[in-house]
Amino acid sequence: MSLFPLAALAVPGRPALALDGAAVDGDLYTSVTGLAQRAPGWLDSAVSGWSTYGLGLFGVLMLAAWWRARPGAAARTAMAMAAPLVVLLAFLLDTGLKSVVREQRPCQTLRTLTLEACPPLGDWSFPSNHAAIAAAAAAALWAVDRRLGAIAVPAALLMAFSRVWVGAHYPHDVLLGLLVGAAVGWPLTRLARRAAPLVERLRGTALRPLVAAG
Repeated sequence: MSLFPLAALAVPGRPALALDGAAVDGDLYTSVTGLAQRAPGWLDSAVSGWSTYGLGLFGVLMLAAWWRARPGAAARTAMAMAAPLVVLLAFLLDTGLKSVVREQRPCQTLRTLTLEACPPLGDWSFPSNHAAIAAAAAAALWAVDRRLGAIAVPAALLMAFSRVWVGAHYPHDVLLGLLVGAAVGWPLTRLARRAAPLVERLRGTALRPLVAAG
């Protein structure tokens, strides 16, 4: 059996081959979702809340990174300002991979009880967008501001875990999402240092408050 088995998936008007996620780590997925069913209600509520709204924290952290970078070197400011765009690119890449792989959601394939309502057919599972966004933001923040990155990295891992806990993704979905996000977030944010000369020029214009303090 291959690591990522493929199985036929009928889509109206388009025959397709789709990743058979259940054959990869379906047992691990059902173990996690089963644990969620037996967990205390307060824990499930906390994890579900994080899964649904936790990405907002990364937005706040990127805003803080930009604010903290403004008084410093132009290269750091350039990276901080590029971070949201880098996260958007990671999301777009991850979404593109979803449309190519077309793995059905585990709650559709395994028909298991989940904390989160099961997405409809055609809302593909692999890789996880939540994990990719969180990892891209964490990688960008680590490049810009290690103190904020130290908050973002465990938060990204927790986001990935929460997506399995609530039943939205297989473990391999979130693992690949994390890898995609990190692979995009780190190098592209570092590459943004090359925009430092532009930041220096902006510091002498009416846009100075965006790129410098005072």
